[in-house]
Amino acid sequence: MIIALEGEIFLKEPTKIALKCAGVVYEVFISLQTSNQISQKIGETLTLLTTHILREDAQMLFGFLEKNEQKLFDTLIKINGIGPKVAMAILSTYTPQTFAKVVESNDITSMQKVPGIGPKSAGRILVELSGWSLELSHNTPPKEDSNLHQVILALESLGYKNDIIHKATKDLEPNEVGQMVKAALKKIQGL
Repeated sequence: MIIALEGEIFLKEPTKIALKCAGVVYEVFISLQTSNQISQKIGETLTLLTTHILREDAQMLFGFLEKNEQKLFDTLIKINGIGPKVAMAILSTYTPQTFAKVVESNDITSMQKVPGIGPKSAGRILVELSGWSLELSHNTPPKEDSNLHQVILALESLGYKNDIIHKATKDLEPNEVGQMVKAALKKIQGL
């Protein structure tokens, strides 16, 4: 899997960019939000996080400057009936933080502003993502190496939804990771 690309901008269009990396030029699809944030010109170096999608008939790369945008894209394409094109349309219409507010307020009208999303799709997306947006609305995400982050990852691996994890880890006393996981699981049993 290709998880990131660093290279010279070979071609730049509103919804895609071509990066020349070690003599190979990669076509990477980007959202309009990402496109607007790229200040580099053709010939300058750019680094993009990527999601690599392999299909029977195609290999596609989708690029992101921000981890939150990539995380939202990866979440959206897991929803039944939502492909990469619709996910990119959502990212082109809303920033991850604005989209999180749309999901939290269950705003079907705002969801239908995205090209290619009708009332049924909008409702399904909002139902599938209920509770998800909590992680984008936190003011300060946990540090990658913090114990709290490891506890959150452990609870995710156990299959708990983000809203339950948020409630269980809120006001959790700092301790060793194992002890914190046990305390969070006790909180979950009490919910």
